[in-house]
Amino acid sequence: MRTAREWALSISAVVVLLAAVAAAIAAVTGRWDRVAVKVPAPRTVVLYSSVDDPVLRAVAERFRQQMNIIVEIVGDTEATKTTGLVQRLLAEKDSPRADVWWSSEALGTVMLARAGVLEPMPSPPFDADGNAWPAEHKAADGSWHAFAQRARVIAYNSKWVNVSDVPRSLESLVDPAWKGRVGLARPQFGTTRAHMAAIAARHGHGALRRWLEALKANDVRLYDGNSTVARAVGMGEIDVGLVDTDDVWSAQRNAWPVSLAFEIPAAGSSGVAGAESPGGARRQPDATSSGAAWTGGPLLIPNTVAVVKGAPHPAEARLLAEFLLAEHTEKLLATMEQHTLPIRPWLVEEADLKGFMIPDGAAVDWEKAADALPEAMKICEEVLGN
Repeated sequence: MRTAREWALSISAVVVLLAAVAAAIAAVTGRWDRVAVKVPAPRTVVLYSSVDDPVLRAVAERFRQQMNIIVEIVGDTEATKTTGLVQRLLAEKDSPRADVWWSSEALGTVMLARAGVLEPMPSPPFDADGNAWPAEHKAADGSWHAFAQRARVIAYNSKWVNVSDVPRSLESLVDPAWKGRVGLARPQFGTTRAHMAAIAARHGHGALRRWLEALKANDVRLYDGNSTVARAVGMGEIDVGLVDTDDVWSAQRNAWPVSLAFEIPAAGSSGVAGAESPGGARRQPDATSSGAAWTGGPLLIPNTVAVVKGAPHPAEARLLAEFLLAEHTEKLLATMEQHTLPIRPWLVEEADLKGFMIPDGAAVDWEKAADALPEAMKICEEVLGN
């Protein structure tokens, strides 16, 4: 048996051991408390865009999953989108916050390029063979690239308007038979703004003024945005209205009685009453040229993508811009709610766009449309008001 002294020594040894262990634990714990663990911040990229929010977020999430880069989205309202964001980018030119600009139309993008807000970038490959991006779908200096097109159309209430009576041209909207039954989004914003500039660039400012005056005399109704026009058509508030294809698809998803008609210019018609030749003289039909060559069908409006000059995240900006212009993104957009028409012809069949096809449309020189814009907006305000 152990003596009392031996028991005391054993107990003392245990106490000393426990104290040593406790001191070691305290030392280790104290050291870990003082060490800051550095976790790399996630990569981010800031996207300014006028594209509809559900489409934006779906594409941004796909980019995050594939590239492990978070997209911070800045959008705008339906009534002012594109125009409001263009003004914001111009205001931030000397201290940019955006990295990438994705617009649902081209006119504002051309204006930003002219103001030096956008950074020219080499064109990504157009197809698997590495062919160049089509010249008609990009800026000459590479400051923006176009893809995924919509069209301007004449929407009508299929419950109240017979198919045989549907207007098929812009000038038919001023027919007295449609007095008080035609709607238009306020032309100071969005694709309606681009449409007015395109009309002025193609037919002359005088023709735009005469057409708008005839619309006003026909009691045209103005709305805050294309989607509001489509809703007014669906609710029977008006019978017809100028909108974009995606506004019609949206109305149909809501089970509203809204269908569309593409502009089909009649032979010998300019498509806009009183159109002028490029030199300014009134255009008259003759044996060598027909008015049909002037309109060429519905106005096509592409999406545009650009990198912002001085982007805070230049590497991520380039990756996102290339991702948006990639074949897989254009195909995705064709299958989503907007059903945009790919500029890559082989994707049209792959995307299964039956029921959402767009006929060959009027080619637009967006540089000329930008030249025509200031006077076109002045005319719109003078004729239709703010």
